Amino acid sequence: MKDEVKVRILLADGRKIDVALYPSVAPESVKNFLKYADDKFYDGLCFHRVIPGFMIQGGGFEWKDGLSPRKGRAPIKGEFAVNGVKNDLRHVPGVISMARTMDKNSATSQFFICVAPTPHLDGQYAAFGKTADEESLRTAIEISEVETQNWFMYGDVPVEPVVIESVRRL
Repeated sequence: MKDEVKVRILLADGRKIDVALYPSVAPESVKNFLKYADDKFYDGLCFHRVIPGFMIQGGGFEWKDGLSPRKGRAPIKGEFAVNGVKNDLRHVPGVISMARTMDKNSATSQFFICVAPTPHLDGQYAAFGKTADEESLRTAIEISEVETQNWFMYGDVPVEPVVIESVRRL
């Protein structure tokens, strides 16, 4: 897309996930994500939920002898069809979308990257970009396949933390 903004999710192990964000598709979600990135909020957080054949989720927890939440800002309005917002970006491999609770307007800092087609999420979650290249998608898929564990009430938590070193604009 011509209006895209690129960011790099750099992992502590040196791998990277480059993502093209689409302000024309989901302007508030992009603005929100970039504000967190510019404020260095994501630095030191981890991908805390990973499911092969589905997605990897991060942006809300750091690993300090277990998952420790980092409090974000106030929630934003969900930019998706069932919430009355036109958003035609489909949840295909590589799409980045805002995570939320059952409340349609509860997205804060957490996001997920799809590693497989997930059409049941279309119109239900605010997709706002996509991995910028095949290497980035491969890295997301590799993360989704790491060994996981249950950590108290959290499931699908990587045994070895997958730490985000930084998220920066390119």
